[in-house]
Amino acid sequence: MEPEIQSMQPMNNLSINAMKQTLTILIAWLLAPLAVVRADDVPVPPAKPNIVFIYADDWGWGDLSCHGNTWLKTPNIDRLASEGIDFQQFNVLHPVCSPSRVAAMTGRYPSRFGINHIFGPNRASEMPDWLDGKAPTTPRFLKAAGYRTGHFGKWHMGKGTPTMADYGIDESAVYGGPGPQVPKSGNELAERAVQFIEANKDQPFYLNVWLHESHLAHTPAPEPLELWKHLDPQKQVYAAVITEGDNKVGMVLDALDKAGIAENTIVVFSSDNGPEDTGDATQKGKPGAWRSYYSVGETGGLRGRKRSLFEGGVRTPFILRWPGHAPAGMKNESTVLTAVDLLPTFCAAAGVTPPAEAEGDGENLLEAFNGKPVTRTRPLFWRYRSEDLAVRDGDWKLVTNFDGTQSELHNLKSDRAEDIAKDLSETHPEITARLTKMVLDWKATLPTTPDPTTVRSGARRNRNTQEDGDE
Repeated sequence: MEPEIQSMQPMNNLSINAMKQTLTILIAWLLAPLAVVRADDVPVPPAKPNIVFIYADDWGWGDLSCHGNTWLKTPNIDRLASEGIDFQQFNVLHPVCSPSRVAAMTGRYPSRFGINHIFGPNRASEMPDWLDGKAPTTPRFLKAAGYRTGHFGKWHMGKGTPTMADYGIDESAVYGGPGPQVPKSGNELAERAVQFIEANKDQPFYLNVWLHESHLAHTPAPEPLELWKHLDPQKQVYAAVITEGDNKVGMVLDALDKAGIAENTIVVFSSDNGPEDTGDATQKGKPGAWRSYYSVGETGGLRGRKRSLFEGGVRTPFILRWPGHAPAGMKNESTVLTAVDLLPTFCAAAGVTPPAEAEGDGENLLEAFNGKPVTRTRPLFWRYRSEDLAVRDGDWKLVTNFDGTQSELHNLKSDRAEDIAKDLSETHPEITARLTKMVLDWKATLPTTPDPTTVRSGARRNRNTQEDGDE
C-alpha cells in the first residue's frame, strides 16, 4: 500500500514575514561579535601633535640647574628635561639674534638671505631690512596642513613690508616686529601664549613663545630679586631674570596640563645664542639702564660667548618633551641637532611634507626626537658679519677668518671646550686644508647684495645701531 502523501499547505504572508524577521535577528546576533572585533582592529590615526617652541634670548648652555649650574635654579626647565630628551649638541648656527632666528624659522642658513648680523645695518654692510616674506617658514607649512599658528614675544627679523600673516602666522603679539605689540618684561607675553593654548586646545596648533630672558636690560621684579638676596648683586639680578624666564616656561606647561593636551604636545626649550659678553664690574649700575648690570650667564665650560663662533656662542640648550615618543630623562650626547633641522623635523612630526622648492639646509631628524641616535650627513657652516667663518664636518670643526688664512681646528669629541692650547690646525694640515676649502666654497655660493624687495627705500641706519635696543 502506497504511503499517504499529505499535501503541504502554502504558508501565508504573515508566517513568511515572521520567519524573515527571526532569521535577520539570528544573523545579526551571530555577526555582532565579529563587527565589534573589526571595529576594534581598525587603527585610529594618531592626532597631529601640537608644537610649542620656547626660544629664550642669550640664555647660555650653562644657565640651567639641570646642566650643573650651582647657583641658578630652573625647576620648570629641569622638569622638561626629566620628562624628555636633553640634546647636548644643539647648535643655533649664528652667535647673534636675528640670523639665529632666521635659521630656526626657515630651515636655511641665514646667509642664504644675506642676513649675517642683526637687522638695521647700513647699506655698506649689504644687509636686507627684513626676512623675505616669501621665505619658507614652519608656521606657513603647518598652517596649510590645518594647524592654527601663533607667535608671542620677540621677533627681530625685520619690520618691513611683510606682515606676520605673510610668514604664515595667524595670531601674534611681538616686540621687534610688525603687528600687535607686547611688552618685553612682565608676564603678558606668557599670558598671551596661555590664552592661545586655551582657545585652540581642540585643534592642532604651532606656537612660538620667544622670551626676552636673559637679554639685557635686566629689570627683574621685586619678588624674584628677594629670592636671591643671598647672592652678590650681579648674580642676584641675573638669577632673578632666569627665575622669571623659567616661571614663564612653567606657565606654558601648566596651561597644557589644564587644557588636557600635554600628552599630545611637543614642547621645546632652547636659546638663540650664548650668554651676553658685557665686560666686568665697571658696568655696575641701577637696574633698568642699558647694560647697567653686566651678564654673568654661563656657557658650561664652552669657549666663547655671544658674538663668537666658538661653541660658547652657538651651542645652546635644547630640551624636548614629547610624551610617548621622547624617552623621559634621556641625554642625547651624540646627535648634532641644529636650528636648520627644526623646519623639516617639526614638519615630519606633524606629518607634513614641505613643497619641493622649500628644501633647505637642514635634515629631518625625527628619529632623534623619538630617542634614537642619529648621525647627520651634511656639514655645518657659519658666517658672522664679513669677518669670521666656521665649518663642522663630523667631529671636526674649523674656525677661520674671512679669507681662510688664519684658522683653528678642533675635534669636538675630544675637545668640547675648543681649548686654544689644543688647536690641531698645524698637526692635521690635510684636515685644515679640506675644511678651509669647504667653507670658502660655501661662502662663494652666498649672495653679495640683498634682494631689492627686502630693502626699504631711503636712508638706512648705521650697522652698530641696535634695533629697539636689542641684538
